Amino acid sequence: MNESTNQPINEFIDNEDHPREACGIFGVYGHPEAAKMCYFGLYALQHRGQESAGISAVHNGVLHEHREMGLVSDVFRKEQFDKLPGSSAIGHVRYSTTGSSVLANAQPFVVRHRQKAYAVGHNGNIVNAHQLKEELEESGSIFQSTMDSEIFLHLFVKNLNMGFEQALVEAAARLRGAYSMVVLTSRGEVIGIKDPYGFRPLCLGKLNGHWVLASETCALDLVQAEFVRELEPGEIVIIDANGPRSLYLPKVDRHAFCIFEFIYFARPDSTFMGNNVYQIRKAHGRRLAAEAPVKADLVMPFPDSGTYAAIGYSEASGIPFELGMIRNHYVGRTFIQPTQSMRDFGVRVKLNPIKELLRGKDIIIIEDSIIRGTTARTRVKALRDLGVRRVHLRVSGPPHRFPCHYGIDFSTKGELIAARMTVKELETFLGLDSLHYLSLPGLLQSTGVSDPESHFCKACFDGCYPVDFDQQVSKLCLEVNQE
Repeated sequence: MNESTNQPINEFIDNEDHPREACGIFGVYGHPEAAKMCYFGLYALQHRGQESAGISAVHNGVLHEHREMGLVSDVFRKEQFDKLPGSSAIGHVRYSTTGSSVLANAQPFVVRHRQKAYAVGHNGNIVNAHQLKEELEESGSIFQSTMDSEIFLHLFVKNLNMGFEQALVEAAARLRGAYSMVVLTSRGEVIGIKDPYGFRPLCLGKLNGHWVLASETCALDLVQAEFVRELEPGEIVIIDANGPRSLYLPKVDRHAFCIFEFIYFARPDSTFMGNNVYQIRKAHGRRLAAEAPVKADLVMPFPDSGTYAAIGYSEASGIPFELGMIRNHYVGRTFIQPTQSMRDFGVRVKLNPIKELLRGKDIIIIEDSIIRGTTARTRVKALRDLGVRRVHLRVSGPPHRFPCHYGIDFSTKGELIAARMTVKELETFLGLDSLHYLSLPGLLQSTGVSDPESHFCKACFDGCYPVDFDQQVSKLCLEVNQE
């Protein structure tokens, strides 16, 4: 752990100025090697969570599971698949947004009830988890973890007297906030659930007559599954021997897909709403070039953030695209942490500049976000020390001024440097010649989605939260829109 930030060192040198990824979920029904298919699916979703990984599989009515802290490649070894038999399985990679980073909170989470078993893998954040947990504990529930995901299973089993399908609907309807889930039963059903606002992604695929659920289409590609469709907001898909069938939660007045999937979270080879993420990030860069032109010798990203927006900016501006920083891909999770006096070393070990390319040049750096500002400031200083003449920073999204309550890790306003400084003040703090963020209208229009205002959650930019979590939300949104 890092002494000053209490973060794992690889996170310090790579992600301090970026939001942490949401979790990744995957499910398989009917495949003779379901657990192995989950393993490969989780590989494709590793970017969504690197703290823990797990797979649950069902064989002859018995639910088997394996979960550990670490990356997918570390958690699963060949011999473990002998202990995960069956043709139905779900998997999960985790970054903790609710609940601490310990093995007890690794997923899929399993409960056993009246000779049956159920497992759940969850991506998102349930904003009324505290109230629901208190209510369940008052009625006798005993919790094994601090995860909000466990609450769903408690609600589900308490409603089973209504019947299996109605229990799913009743349990999901009690949850408020962002959630996409995969559920596995000891009977072998695989279930996908998406909240009514559609905050988090979940799609359905088909593989040689077998069915697959995944957070992103890139995971379908890896296992060679055909993309069928994205789940609708508020949809519950139950997959059994008869194929998929759908139930629906009560409708809400809008959708709220997390727009940060397009900016940062998702892999660029994934597709949402019929739009490829790679192409949309390039469109962000083209729009940024139109909104914030500046003369320079080259356009460059800090790998791997901002790369695709930088390509778009270069194409639109005619300024050459260069990879002025080279990333060391072999810095593992166990890299020895730098001491306080070696802080610059901790940043340099991940990225190294091409001195001959950058010295004496005017450069444009494209980033996808600035969260805390500390890493960005260190990098700009290093470029100045190298002899870069002018440094212009362009960000392919608006300033992050408001905390996220739906599963992204910047949960307090104090963490967000753009909430404390104006753009001009931030420009001076970071040591830049100029700083410009993509406007919110520019971001929305470059998604290629019709009527984007009613499709996306953009609360981290404008403070308008689709789902209330306290009494101040409506007031906050009103004040922001009156500014």
